[in-house]
Amino acid sequence: MSAVSDAAAVDIPPPVERGWPGRRIAGHVLVGVWVLLGLALAVYLFTAWNPELFDRWKGPYLSGLGITLLLVAISTVLGAILSIPIAYGRMSRNRVLSAIAYAYVYFFRGTPLLAQTFLIYYGLGSFRPQLEMVGLWTFFREAWYCAILAFTLNTAAYQAEILRGAIESVGRGQWEGASSLGLSKWQTLRMVIMPQALIVALRPYGNELILMIKGSAIVAIITVYDLMGVTRLAYSRSFDFQTYIWAAIIYLAIVELLRNVVELIERRLTRHLRR
Repeated sequence: MSAVSDAAAVDIPPPVERGWPGRRIAGHVLVGVWVLLGLALAVYLFTAWNPELFDRWKGPYLSGLGITLLLVAISTVLGAILSIPIAYGRMSRNRVLSAIAYAYVYFFRGTPLLAQTFLIYYGLGSFRPQLEMVGLWTFFREAWYCAILAFTLNTAAYQAEILRGAIESVGRGQWEGASSLGLSKWQTLRMVIMPQALIVALRPYGNELILMIKGSAIVAIITVYDLMGVTRLAYSRSFDFQTYIWAAIIYLAIVELLRNVVELIERRLTRHLRR
């Protein structure tokens, strides 16, 4: 009886699934569909290639790409700086400070970036006399500055939550161990907590940067000639659909490059964990 019960207590591995299960078939079918779509796109671009159109718009496309990258870079850096006090407010025990930070994050994460951009560019633009009185009209009359402001405020909310979650993911024992070594709170945060938190936050930061790249296309609606703005202009002049395909390929290349860079950085930072 004891031998039977001991045998029953042993974990029996599940049977190996043989053949072609449904999920594997579905995966192969999906990959096949994407390959066919890629081939169809390549064939279309080859047959519909217009060298004159390309020569005419390659300069504006490069200029629009530069504006897109500059917009995202400035907004991301300013948003990272602004996210630090917001994250501190979210973690603060002060109810007033915590409520203000929560309301900020709730609004900018809960409303579309397009609506926020419109509110800043068109909404605040309707208060021209008041803005002129305080000397801010020269800022808010420019679509470029309004786009940077909208993107900065939006990404700051997301980065604040990423930073807060990463810091809180580090165990309380790390704080206690650093305190036992005589480190101050600032030294503990800078030398013990943040190196671990940033590893956790790396992929979410990478995802946020990718979302910013793709979301930057909306600034074309407020007359900023970024990559999508140039694409809309090119299509309105040529009525050639491949102008949008060029933009899609450029966006895809940027996203793929960022993804690989984030993975490379993560492998470098976590190489000691794999040993």
